[in-house]
Amino acid sequence: MKYIALLRGINVGGNSLVKMADLKREMEELGCANVKTVIASGNVMFDSKLGEKSITKKLETGLSAAFNMNIKVVVRTMAEVKQVIAHAPKNWEKGDDIRKYVAFVRLPAKPEDVIAEIKLREGIDSVDSWDGVVYMTTKLSGITKSGFSKLAGKKIYKEITIRNYTTVKKLVDIA
Repeated sequence: MKYIALLRGINVGGNSLVKMADLKREMEELGCANVKTVIASGNVMFDSKLGEKSITKKLETGLSAAFNMNIKVVVRTMAEVKQVIAHAPKNWEKGDDIRKYVAFVRLPAKPEDVIAEIKLREGIDSVDSWDGVVYMTTKLSGITKSGFSKLAGKKIYKEITIRNYTTVKKLVDIA
């Protein structure tokens, strides 16, 4: 099965540094095949015979030990990530005046758990959700006033990993 692993919180702001060559090697040592890292923020494409729950647990345990830090991982099949793109808000395709982010939610948390913690700024922010993801949209003209920045201080924030929509599309294109 073709998967994408999204590692949470590595190589952000100079913290929790993981070299992509080291990540690739560790993924291979954990039994993943055809491993390819994309962008240094913890996006990994790979093949595995294990199911999503099994491979997620194996990666979190193995990578946390290998890099001596608590690494949380969201694993999705390539087919699921293609559906994430297909279900994105319609205004995203032509919206040049907005920032578009996809928050991938770690089980057992749910998109509605994340949305319940977001304090939207009227006229600036909007959210939508689909199976295991929250789509977050912010108008560029109001980006400094966005309510999404407060999400980082919430407990639920540790159960999501956020990617720019362009990055998500790039992952699918590369695969």
